Amino acid sequence: MSYRGGKAICWQYITRLYFAVLPLRLLPIGQQKMVRQSSVVLLLAIWSQCIAAEHWPDFRGPTLDGITNTTDVPIRWSESNNIAWKTAVPGRGWSTPVITGPLLWMSSAEQEGHQLFAIAIDCKTGKIKHRILLFEIQNMEASNALNSYASPSPVTDGQHVYFSFGTYGVAAVDARDGTKAWSRQDVNLDHQEGPGSSPLLCKNRLVLHCDGRDQQYVLALDTATGKTVWRCKRSLDLSEVGDFARKAFTTALLVQLKGQDRVISAAAQGCYCYDPATGREIWSLRYPGFSAVPRPVASSEVAFVVDGFANPSITAVELDGKGDITLSGVKWVFQRSGPATTSPVRIFNQLVFVTDNGVLTSLDEETGELNWKKRIGGDFCSSPIVVGDLIYLFDRTGGSSVVRIAAKGGDPKVIATNRLDEGMMASPIAVGKTLYLRTKQHLYCVSEKN
Repeated sequence: MSYRGGKAICWQYITRLYFAVLPLRLLPIGQQKMVRQSSVVLLLAIWSQCIAAEHWPDFRGPTLDGITNTTDVPIRWSESNNIAWKTAVPGRGWSTPVITGPLLWMSSAEQEGHQLFAIAIDCKTGKIKHRILLFEIQNMEASNALNSYASPSPVTDGQHVYFSFGTYGVAAVDARDGTKAWSRQDVNLDHQEGPGSSPLLCKNRLVLHCDGRDQQYVLALDTATGKTVWRCKRSLDLSEVGDFARKAFTTALLVQLKGQDRVISAAAQGCYCYDPATGREIWSLRYPGFSAVPRPVASSEVAFVVDGFANPSITAVELDGKGDITLSGVKWVFQRSGPATTSPVRIFNQLVFVTDNGVLTSLDEETGELNWKKRIGGDFCSSPIVVGDLIYLFDRTGGSSVVRIAAKGGDPKVIATNRLDEGMMASPIAVGKTLYLRTKQHLYCVSEKN
């Protein structure tokens, strides 16, 4: 159940209650008043639960950019403090879980990647509810030491949970009972380093980045059937670069421009904008860079795109362009130590990111000028999240920092540091008063004890 889906279901209960109390005129006046008062209380309780029942449908949260809907999660925890439960997760996988209804869903690989699973864990108890074998793979490609065979994160629309394992398969399972709805193993490409791009939901389209060293294209599947709706080959000419420089591991971003859905799609050697309904390319932008990992973020007018893995730069791209916008659509470029793996976040008109070697950096969104840098320490693959005026950061060895960001580019302040036994490759989740943290071998529920 997505956040919107959750509200829809709540409206169903409210409607049923409304019609249930319609025959009040048949009761005495005093009883009518009592029933009305009780009904109002019940309606308010239902609606408050709807608002509280936030969900996490994408690895970057409900708005696809690391911004959370809560301001009340813990800032301090350890193995012995504020841990509601801790569950060992079978296999190996760096995917960030998604939440729909009472379950957290994530992918995992066992038998050195030859078996690929969907796993569901109960949000309240930490018990494993489903462990579903989706694919058995005979021949595995090599994978980068920092990667896994279950790195792409699932997405959910509340009805189904959609899993991509790159060239090894894509599948949909029922979000309630884990029944497999459909699957495909013909979305193929040569990742060279293992799969990395997560799928994107655009209404009834599941959009997949397929940027391998052998071929580069974007694919949209029908969420109900898994059948191809459109396929668009990357249009930029990559014949002048080696095949290793044609691959990317980014995840597409859905934005709205003047009321129209648009997909911002960072790739190797350039970035594209597509119409998700038809696959029509609206604009393209060329830049030198490949093997990029971070997902872009966007304001209402500008997308902020990381161009590559080695010496990553950040390009601010104006959304309202057409055709080749390489010369006309770039607002600014920041060329000093961008994030190679982690996705940036936006807060107080600042673009904030952490480099892989632990330097937290703030840029002015409008100009790209540097506001500040602060060394946090640690090595990072996990993308940060924003909780109110705080940024939560998790490194690869178990360390974490909570940093207060000042408005107008003022100096940041580390307000808490924490440590768990294992580090994080997945990104954190914050819903209600709870953090969910997938470390290398466990899933933690972090919640302040009464």
